[in-house]
Amino acid sequence: MTKLDPQTPTRERLIGAMLDALRTRGFHGIGLSELLTQAGAPKGVLYHHFPGGKTELAIAAIESAIAGMLASLDRLLAAHAHPADALEAWMAGAQKLLLASGFERGCPLATVALESTPEDLTLRATLSAGFAAIRERLSGALQQHGMSDTAARQSAMLIVAAYEGALLQARVAGNVNAMADTCAALVSMIRPQLRSRP
Repeated sequence: MTKLDPQTPTRERLIGAMLDALRTRGFHGIGLSELLTQAGAPKGVLYHHFPGGKTELAIAAIESAIAGMLASLDRLLAAHAHPADALEAWMAGAQKLLLASGFERGCPLATVALESTPEDLTLRATLSAGFAAIRERLSGALQQHGMSDTAARQSAMLIVAAYEGALLQARVAGNVNAMADTCAALVSMIRPQLRSRP
């Protein structure tokens, strides 16, 4: 469980506590009381910031995670002349985070997606929009470096699917081999199809 700074505003502490729970235990894996204790917040404050309760808080946490992933991708794409290098750095970063957590912290999007039910309409819609935003960012980068629209869209879909699947396999195996092998395969696939940024 991540320790939250009591000086952080309550709303951000609630989101941080939920994000930590989603990465380690999933939406249904943590009770509201435990979540509030971790955030150092009374129940009334939760409903002040999130009238929809735990589900609305989870949606805010998922949106925060998506924003963080997109910002990270943007930084890496800007820092590397070739998208394959940015992809390599992105997956290397995920491996470091997984190792540092003792293989406890996975992707919050995948964790919630796997446990969601047809009744979790708003959660699923938020997750779907998040995955779509990540694919769109990757697809745009691939197109800018010479890949056709269709090939870029399909490659972005494959990258996200492979990334999430490799992260899941690495987490349960307790080693990053699946992520390293998947990254190597993806990079070798996309590098020859693209040109470097001038």
